[in-house]
Amino acid sequence: MSGFDDPEAVARYAEGPRRLVPGLDDLHRMTRLLLDETVPPDGHVLVVGAGGGMELRAFAEARAGWRFTGVDPSAGMLKLAARTLGPMADRADLREGYVADAPDGPFDGAACLLTLHFVPEPERIATLSEIRRRLKPGAALILAHHSMPDGPARAVWLNRFAAFATDNGLDPDRAHANAHAIGEALPLQTPDTEVAHLRAAGFTDVQLFYAAFTFRGWVARA
Repeated sequence: MSGFDDPEAVARYAEGPRRLVPGLDDLHRMTRLLLDETVPPDGHVLVVGAGGGMELRAFAEARAGWRFTGVDPSAGMLKLAARTLGPMADRADLREGYVADAPDGPFDGAACLLTLHFVPEPERIATLSEIRRRLKPGAALILAHHSMPDGPARAVWLNRFAAFATDNGLDPDRAHANAHAIGEALPLQTPDTEVAHLRAAGFTDVQLFYAAFTFRGWVARA
């Protein structure tokens, strides 16, 4: 059973991101502002990795006319997303699966937050390509996740990630164990490789908008 299929882990999910991701609420707000550049007041947004629903709620509260399609491989996390959205859940079509299981759209914009670092490197370009082909020409994709240099510098940044989590109240041993697990288990890519993957998938005008310890975020156009 993966962590996102464990009911107790799902119930605790909302506690984690705010302790681990610097400026999470502002990341959601910046993402929404970047989506504003291509999504009209009555637009339709694709959210990849929608489980939990934190970004869906942030977008829905700020933009009453937007509709959403969210995909996530965890049924439990999608149930949590529906609960997080509450009375706004009727504006979101939540589908269990991956981006290849999403409707063709075309969508006015897309967001993929704290998700792509789980995707194995050989599948990254294919995943990004599936997002791009569902977007209207010129529509924005906003993504953010773990991305850091390789080599000795990676350990330095993972230690900083652990220090941030500890400063936010996480047990130090647990924080360092989490950092070690990220370094060992996730298919982490360097920022240069991330940009190269976006371009290989057909995205243009790739720009960095967010950098916070081990996390990076980009906006790109289909």
